[in-house]
Amino acid sequence: MKYLLDYQEGERVVAFCLIKNKEAGVASNQSEYLNLELGDRSGTIMAKLWDVNAEMKEWIHVKAVVKIDAAVQMYRGKKQLVIQRIRPAAASDEVQMESLIPISPVPVDELWAKLTHAVDSLKSATLKAIIQEALATEEIQDRLRHYPAGVRMHHNYYHGLLEHIVSLLTAAQSLLPLYPQVDRDVLIATCILHDFGKLYELSDPIAPDYTTPGQLIGHLVMGVEMVSGICRKLDISLGDAEVLHLKHCILSHHGEVENGWGSAVSGKTPTAVMFHYLDQIDSKMNALSQTLADMTEEEEWAYAGVLRRKVWRGY
Repeated sequence: MKYLLDYQEGERVVAFCLIKNKEAGVASNQSEYLNLELGDRSGTIMAKLWDVNAEMKEWIHVKAVVKIDAAVQMYRGKKQLVIQRIRPAAASDEVQMESLIPISPVPVDELWAKLTHAVDSLKSATLKAIIQEALATEEIQDRLRHYPAGVRMHHNYYHGLLEHIVSLLTAAQSLLPLYPQVDRDVLIATCILHDFGKLYELSDPIAPDYTTPGQLIGHLVMGVEMVSGICRKLDISLGDAEVLHLKHCILSHHGEVENGWGSAVSGKTPTAVMFHYLDQIDSKMNALSQTLADMTEEEEWAYAGVLRRKVWRGY
C-alpha cells in the first residue's frame, strides 16, 4: 500500500487521509482557499485547496477523514499537495484508523506485557500499589494503549507514550547496576508514571492538541496530582518517603528549573538526576530517528527541531 509521503513530485495521489490542521486564506481574486495539513500512517504533508465554498467549509475540519485526488508539487524545497477533488469519507469506505496515523513499530500487546512485567518486579509494596491503581481503570488502560507522548517532538504517534515508557524501563534496567546510589523502585515507578499527566494534557490520540488543563497546569503537575489522588484513595500517607521521592522525580524530570523546560523543581537526588537524563536520551534519540527517516537519499543534512539545529546523517 502506498502512503502520502511515498509519492514523488508530479505523481497523482488518490488516497484517504486525516485532516490534522486547517488555515483559511483569501487569494488575490478574493476567492477563499485552505492550507491543510494532511496525515496518514507515513506522516504529514501540507496541501492547498483552492476555491473553497461555504458547503466545503462546513465539513472540512480538523480530525475529519477525507478522500483526496491531488497532485504532488515541490514548494520551497518540500513536497506539497495541490488538491483537485476532495470528499468526506463514508462508512462504506471502511477506512482503517491505523492507516491514517503514524503508529509505533512495536506491537502494543508486546509493550503492555513488558510494562506489566516491570510493575510485577517492584519490591516496594507502596509503589506497586500506586501503579496498579493507576493502571486499574479501563479509561487509563485505553488511553495508555493509544496516546502519543507528544504532539510533535518525540514518540508523536499511536501508542507512542507506551513505547516511550517501555524504552525508558529497558534503559533503566541496563544502567542500574552501574549506579548503586539510585533507588531502583523509585526509578522504575518514575519511568512508568512520569508522563501520566499527558493522558489528560493531550486531547486525543488521533489528532492531539493541548487541553485547557494541559495548557494551564501541564503534565508534570497533573501527574503528581494523580499520584496524590491515588494515595488518598489507598490511604497512603502523602508524607511517605517513597511517595515524596516519586513526586520529586516527576516534578524535576525536565531538568534544571533555570533551563525553563517546565520542571517545578531541580533534581535533588541521584534517582531524579538519572531519570532526567534517561528521559532526555530517549526523547531526543527518538526525535532524531524520525528526522533521519524523513530525509531523502540525496540529503546529507536536515534540521532537527528537537535540537534546534541541523544534523548530519553521517553516511
